[in-house]
Amino acid sequence: MPPMPRRLRLFFSVLTATVLLIPALALYRELSTRSDIWWTPPAMALSLTDSRDRVEIYLRGKPLGVLLEAKQLWIGDKAGPTLVDAGEIGMRFNNWDRVRAARIPALLTYAAVCGAGVVLLLLTATGRLAYRREKEPLADPADTP
Repeated sequence: MPPMPRRLRLFFSVLTATVLLIPALALYRELSTRSDIWWTPPAMALSLTDSRDRVEIYLRGKPLGVLLEAKQLWIGDKAGPTLVDAGEIGMRFNNWDRVRAARIPALLTYAAVCGAGVVLLLLTATGRLAYRREKEPLADPADTP
């Protein structure tokens, strides 16, 4: 088979490289995001009862909820010791582990598309793809005298 004309090879190489930028930029954006932004915002901190399915806090071997119900938790400050109420406790969570797990399928897809795009770009740029010239259309028998 004849080699692909240089003009076509350049066109398809540029087209492939341009299309390759889409998953490459998406992959870069996903991998370059900060990992410290996944904390629950302070205004949305969960109460102790709302966060029981994700965290348990123990003080001297006793659950924090039990200590609060028994009114055994006090805080000392300049005004003197004050009793801690359950409504005064808020929990913030780092959701980075959940976000990271949810990102894995997208990252693998972007990486696979980038790999396939690089292979296609190399095949096109080096002229390794099969190229068949366009054939002249056959003469229509009705056109012959």
